Amino acid sequence: MYLYFFKIIVTAILIVIISEIAKISGRFGGMIAALPITTFLVLFWMYFEGVADEKIANYMSFTVYFLIPTLPMFILFPFLIKKFGFILAIIISIAFTGLLIYLFNHIYNQFGFKIF
Repeated sequence: MYLYFFKIIVTAILIVIISEIAKISGRFGGMIAALPITTFLVLFWMYFEGVADEKIANYMSFTVYFLIPTLPMFILFPFLIKKFGFILAIIISIAFTGLLIYLFNHIYNQFGFKIF
């Protein structure tokens, strides 16, 4: 149980630090946020909890499969927020990302990758 609290605290602290840095410098905050910090945290948590290497490798494969359809959101969001404001930009970005994940799932299936 202590491990869960430790994981929550470390993860929350990192998110708070990154968001505070982003308030000071959008460029530096964006650079830090673009690093695969969350992915590394998940890998470390899985490793230290004794998860099998095969499951860790599987997690990384699915991370790549989902990364590709989520990238356009990072291009689209800056334009949307200027035109529609934050809330609508988030809603459109989530819907667009969901649509891309759905479409990529069909593309991946044609190549033998089953993500859903």
